[in-house]
Amino acid sequence: MTSQPNTGSEPAAQDMSPAEIQAVIDRILSKDVPARNRTPRGEERGNGTAVLGKAQAISNLDEEHGSYDGDQQDLEERRALRRTAGFSTELEDVTEVEYRQLRLERVVLAGLWSEGTLADAENSLRELAALAETAGSEVLDGIVQRRERPDPGTFLGSGKALELKDIVMSTGADTVVVDAELAPSQRRGLEDIVKVKVIDRTALILDIFAQHAKSREGKAQVELAQLEYLLPRLRGWGESMSRQAGGQVGSAAAGMGSRGPGETKIELDRRRIRTRMAKLRREIAGMKPGRETKRANRRRNAVPSVAIAGYTNAGKSSLLNRLTNAGVLVENALFATLDPTIRKAETADGLGYTLADTVGFVRSLPTQLVEAFRSTLEEVADADLILHVVDVSHPDPEGQIAAVRKVFSEVDARKVPEIIVLNKADAADPFVVERLKQREPRHVVVSARTGEGIQELLQAISESIPRPSVKLELLIPYHRGDLISKLHDSDAEIISLDHVEAGTRAVVMVREGLAAELESFVSND
Repeated sequence: MTSQPNTGSEPAAQDMSPAEIQAVIDRILSKDVPARNRTPRGEERGNGTAVLGKAQAISNLDEEHGSYDGDQQDLEERRALRRTAGFSTELEDVTEVEYRQLRLERVVLAGLWSEGTLADAENSLRELAALAETAGSEVLDGIVQRRERPDPGTFLGSGKALELKDIVMSTGADTVVVDAELAPSQRRGLEDIVKVKVIDRTALILDIFAQHAKSREGKAQVELAQLEYLLPRLRGWGESMSRQAGGQVGSAAAGMGSRGPGETKIELDRRRIRTRMAKLRREIAGMKPGRETKRANRRRNAVPSVAIAGYTNAGKSSLLNRLTNAGVLVENALFATLDPTIRKAETADGLGYTLADTVGFVRSLPTQLVEAFRSTLEEVADADLILHVVDVSHPDPEGQIAAVRKVFSEVDARKVPEIIVLNKADAADPFVVERLKQREPRHVVVSARTGEGIQELLQAISESIPRPSVKLELLIPYHRGDLISKLHDSDAEIISLDHVEAGTRAVVMVREGLAAELESFVSND
């Protein structure tokens, strides 16, 4: 995505030559070459900048995953359902309805540059392009407007909105994606100008979550977030959602039980949405005790918990696979995995702990998702240690760290000890890695793909998780061999074992719960 000099605004549709008009028709009918093979346009328009190029939020790696990631059968299943470029939903002949094929949605991106540098604005639009590609779209063009604050009516200025309409017409796009959360009035105003569907960043993220949710709880959480987003944006077309039931029509009375002001269809739909939301909240609340019971069992057994958190596509699932051989789905895409995965691991000296892979975060994560996924994000807040994974090959790793820590604050996880894991070091600029090492004193540099730094990370986890704190000197009779076995199996550190005439003399470090159980065997010597 590049910025290029200003060559003036594009011609309006009525000023186009017959050849240009035919080219537009061909593109709309998907007869032209795919967007990735098209010569970039990329001119600066007015006070905005055209942005083209590969979405840099997607890593540029030759190998997407390694042998430690397992068979990745879920990934094959997901990709089997993907649409492909080149197919058309348009009809050249109205008699061919039954042969119509799906194609990738063709989108144009739009954003505002209101603060920071132009590079920051372009990085934000590149991330939006990555989100659009993950959702199953073909990004044709993008534009950034320099503006202090969004226009209350159309988000972009009126002139820039007309310019966006020209871009949509010339590229044959069917959707505009805006890099912000639009108010309902802004969305309607922009749609009225560009004459195609307009969605915002929040709707795009919700769509990705809806595609990738697999578990029953995950699907319920995503549906609740979508309904919360939809409710204030529900709108009718013409009179289809404004007609009222009830009353009498002329001499043909509607009959008893149907008189009165009635209820419009849009009111009825809003009531149904609220009813569905209430049901989903009850279902999610009903699933919460199961998760809390498992968490309580870990607390009772004093099993330390480590949460892997971070920006989306930072390599959290790859890191979990490298540490535990979990075989979790790995894909070079945003929000590839949503449902949390928990695996048991051990330190080099045999101390057990759990590793939990959580949902990825993103800049301006929709508040609906934070609320809907709060029960899942509690895994982070209740952890004993957070492995904050950062993609150091990303153009703005500091921005990723700030966005993730903002979500930590929203779920009350800022007090949990944190280790910054600088991942993808094999593909990063050494100067960027050194800069982050200077900024974050508690860090480990790793590459989940190559295995670089994994041993250092395991050592850091071993030193950071809570360890048994009660020291006991025990004399255990030989007929209580079950206690010796328990000391080996449980999270206890055996300092020394000595077999004497009266039994086994042991010096151990144990947790408080086990210390109470062994109190009667404490040696007084």
